[in-house]
Amino acid sequence: MQFRLAILTLLILCALPVFAAETKDIKFSVKNADPVTFSHDFHLPKYNNNCKVCHNAIFNLKTRHHFTMAEMEKTKGCGACHTGVKAFSVADSKSCTRCHKGKPRNIDFKAKGAGDVVFSHANHLDKLKGDCKACHYKIISAKEGHATMAQMEKGKTCGACHNGKKAFTVAGNCGNCHKGMKPREISFKPKGINPVTFSHKFHTEAFACKECHTKVFPFKAGVVHNTMADMAAGKACGACHNGKVAFSVVGGDCAKCHVGFKPGVIVLPTEGGEAKFSHPFHLEMFKCADCHTKIFPFKAKAKMFTMAEMEKGKACGACHNGKEAFSVAGDCEKCHKM
Repeated sequence: MQFRLAILTLLILCALPVFAAETKDIKFSVKNADPVTFSHDFHLPKYNNNCKVCHNAIFNLKTRHHFTMAEMEKTKGCGACHTGVKAFSVADSKSCTRCHKGKPRNIDFKAKGAGDVVFSHANHLDKLKGDCKACHYKIISAKEGHATMAQMEKGKTCGACHNGKKAFTVAGNCGNCHKGMKPREISFKPKGINPVTFSHKFHTEAFACKECHTKVFPFKAGVVHNTMADMAAGKACGACHNGKVAFSVVGGDCAKCHVGFKPGVIVLPTEGGEAKFSHPFHLEMFKCADCHTKIFPFKAKAKMFTMAEMEKGKACGACHNGKEAFSVAGDCEKCHKM
């Protein structure tokens, strides 16, 4: 009898290190925060050391799936017990710090073409009186990824609160978040004409960022470039450069944007011999706006009009009608090198 008792005691003592190794604390890594520590030693006594209460009914040791907070609130993972009945609820914002120890960290967002943004948990939690769930996971979700400024203006992520009511709006207050941001000059290189440089520095002296972004221009590099005809219809620069807010894009002063622009001579190959149109000659009497874009579009290789169409007032015939200038129906040699 004593021998059997000694053997049993020895087996128990030998098993203790194994039991201890199997029930060590488990740390779950959390992005931008300290890890969450699950204590076997704390939980096992509450369930009479019965491992099967959790394994594999709740936690499968083979798959080792990490549950999100959203899943836990639907009774998955820790949420199977932490419902507010058996144990404190994972959905209770006041209980977040019972698992998530330490101070929440600042989050850095790299913004291409603008100053980086630092989100301060400490600052926001102070204003929200420690209510983590005011943002997580109803507004901020890891699955959705980073929202664009246009999406924020529609109430996504930061824009859910930063809407001009709860907090300053994301539309226009760039410097509030993008510290040290200095919008750069943007160069446009249209084909067949001098480049255009858009000066953020010059425009932000008269206008706020929200005047243009994102209603007129999206916060995104490489977007579609509008044509002069688009601008004349109120698109892009034409939204302000309409002759009311600022000088018109169709006012004829092309060199105001296309610095150093001097339109040259255009050679038009025709059946009656090539015809030359001299911009320098015509600009001594007319402005760009007299022809562009009502008569001629700002576009290379646009439609070529026939002499019959010109005689009806199209293209050159709009002025060369025998009243404003010599008629296209007459002295052919004046235009055509025959």
